[in-house]
Amino acid sequence: MKAKSTSLRGSPPQEQKARQSKAKVKRMPYAERRAQILEKATELFAEYGLTAQTRALAAECGISQRLLYRFFPTKEDLLQEVYDTAIVGPFQARWFADLSDRNRPMHDRLNKFYNDYLDDVLDRRWLRLFLYSSLAEAGMAPDYISSIITKLTETIVAETARERGKRLDIDPEAVHEIGWTIHGAVSHYAIRRHIYDASQVIPQDMVVAMHVSVFLNGFDAIVSQFEQS
Repeated sequence: MKAKSTSLRGSPPQEQKARQSKAKVKRMPYAERRAQILEKATELFAEYGLTAQTRALAAECGISQRLLYRFFPTKEDLLQEVYDTAIVGPFQARWFADLSDRNRPMHDRLNKFYNDYLDDVLDRRWLRLFLYSSLAEAGMAPDYISSIITKLTETIVAETARERGKRLDIDPEAVHEIGWTIHGAVSHYAIRRHIYDASQVIPQDMVVAMHVSVFLNGFDAIVSQFEQS
């Protein structure tokens, strides 16, 4: 009975504190509230997939579903905003310019880009969100590939060919596949680290340098293979 009495005495202050906290959250400015919803939505979808319910998201934010829909009228609107901010957002447009900077050798350009890409984009949350969107057959992954990775692979292959004085007379799809040999290798390295909890021993810069060397050393042979096909 004594323990029960103590518990009862502790309940009202806790409930009052919860109500006060909830009231404080309700007074959050519009822009701040919207940013909070996006952040929580990104975390929720990255952990549980795109099928996670907006009811759970509203609860995480301490608001009602009705209020959530004032910011994002449909789940599709919310997913689009998550894509724009969490998937596309971390990619820096300047990276295309850096990869095209012919004052630096391609070896250095690729090493710098992929170390930055691993640090700024391919973290655990980004990878889980991207993989979940692929499994859900949502538009996030295909849209990202068509809007960013296609241009990225074209830039990498074109700049590598130019540095070597090699003219590319191959199908555009072949160019993309050649670019994927390095981009896919680095992306899967990030998956091994953050999803499989593996590949943690060798320093990242050494792994990137290895993949860059493999790509550049085999570049001429790969291009020749497509030229002959």
